[in-house]
Amino acid sequence: MKLLLPIITAMLLLTGCSNENEVGNVSLGLFTTKDIKIEKVNDPLISGVTCHISHVKADLSFADPSDMGISCRQTGPISLDMIKAIDKSPSGEIVFKSSKSILFKSLKIRRIWDAQNKTLIYLSYSTKEVEGSHKHSMSTVPLWGNDAWGELEAAPIEW
Repeated sequence: MKLLLPIITAMLLLTGCSNENEVGNVSLGLFTTKDIKIEKVNDPLISGVTCHISHVKADLSFADPSDMGISCRQTGPISLDMIKAIDKSPSGEIVFKSSKSILFKSLKIRRIWDAQNKTLIYLSYSTKEVEGSHKHSMSTVPLWGNDAWGELEAAPIEW
């Protein structure tokens, strides 16, 4: 009994903790422990881009579902210096990673640069195969109308 009380207290305190990046929470019903969480993720190098991710969180389960959605938008200035600083390789770079279960599954967001169309591509995906295919979703942030677009047009950079 002495050991049980601290464990119960810790569990109650942890359930009261909130994720500062969470902007929405939709219950999937009274008789389930699963909710749809909506979180914001700011690109660490392109501070003018915010992505919103929706994914199912199963509070009392060892494995969260792999489905997710992503939508990224320009929410601030994007400069040419920011574009110069990103990884331009075809596989891009990981800008966000979150564990989805204790069974080696994670949700990742990767930024990929489409130089021809001057567009940032954000790909969210699960790293564990589920029912024969990896779950993924994609969003784009074109630089059209942005100061960086004009700078890229005026002085094309050899990547």
